[in-house]
Amino acid sequence: MPRRVKDFIDISEYTSLDDLIRYLETIRDNLPAEHEAELKIRGDDVFGRRLTITYFRDQTPDEADMEAKYSDTPDPGIERLRKELDEVPYTYSGKKRASTQPRN
Repeated sequence: MPRRVKDFIDISEYTSLDDLIRYLETIRDNLPAEHEAELKIRGDDVFGRRLTITYFRDQTPDEADMEAKYSDTPDPGIERLRKELDEVPYTYSGKKRASTQPRN
């Protein structure tokens, strides 16, 4: 079963009421099944306000490929380098290096 992702649609505050109603109807009619859509007002007085619609949809094949590429499955090359670095001898003297910055 493909994973579901949350998607966003923003509508700026500079929209006529008739356009807003048409946008919302179009969005509602094109939402996927089991979308769990929500409508929120976001933003502030400085950057402006906007209506944000969030909903869940299935991942696209490209998104699923990207997630598989960067998932928790370890890369053998990275694991080999990690083991090599773990074997590098290191001793800590416990002394702090003196600062090269002059004091005022």
